[in-house]
Amino acid sequence: MSMNAQTGRAAIVTGGARGIGLAIARRLAADGWRLALWDRDAAGAIAAAASLSPTHLGLDHLGIGCDIADEASVAAAAETTWAAFGTVRGLVNNAGILGPVAPLWLQAPAEFRKVIDVNLTGTFLVLAACVPRMLEAEGPDRGRIVNVSSIQAKEGMPNAGAYAASKAGIVAMTKSLGKELATHGILVNCITPAAAETDMANEITPARKAEILARIPMGRFVGVDEIAAMTGWLLSDDCSYSTGAVFDLSGGRATY
Repeated sequence: MSMNAQTGRAAIVTGGARGIGLAIARRLAADGWRLALWDRDAAGAIAAAASLSPTHLGLDHLGIGCDIADEASVAAAAETTWAAFGTVRGLVNNAGILGPVAPLWLQAPAEFRKVIDVNLTGTFLVLAACVPRMLEAEGPDRGRIVNVSSIQAKEGMPNAGAYAASKAGIVAMTKSLGKELATHGILVNCITPAAAETDMANEITPARKAEILARIPMGRFVGVDEIAAMTGWLLSDDCSYSTGAVFDLSGGRATY
């Protein structure tokens, strides 16, 4: 794909203020996308958007405060984005939280529900707000959606049951939506990365990090730029016949 292959196209990245989301945003900006970064940290989203290079057409990017677990907040972010861009052809559902690190039976119901509300229901709310608008685009190719899940969705992880369950739901939702939109010009795929060195990873202890690393045959965590590269391809024209699919970045950890 050429550097400016996506020039003139717009995309949304949730959780775009830092970590994986910001790495994805930088990659997409380099590929020519104009971006709206949604993040519950509004100031962080604005700063992240300002840090990106302007598009090849000289257009700036947007940073928008958005709590994806709040339906009204998502609706407002979508309205602002489409009012500014007119058409959006890329959507990356990246925002999420880790939640409690404890055996499943010791997790408080309120903590479990919060993880589901943000990671799974939040992804649904973004899709529900954006897909109808994306379907209004003219032409047979109306865009691409990438949902960021986790290798834990496929394999589980001791002491992270809420997180694993929420990410498994994203995989199932991707497969369902991919089939629903297969003849409507929107491709929907999912990535399941292994652990990366991000702010979320810093929430766990060194011993826990060592335990996770021991499960990865390549012996290292995935780089955020590697996740961004896969996302960039899935949003590009080069990805033209995959939908409802799951793409691993697990360093060999995945067993299926």
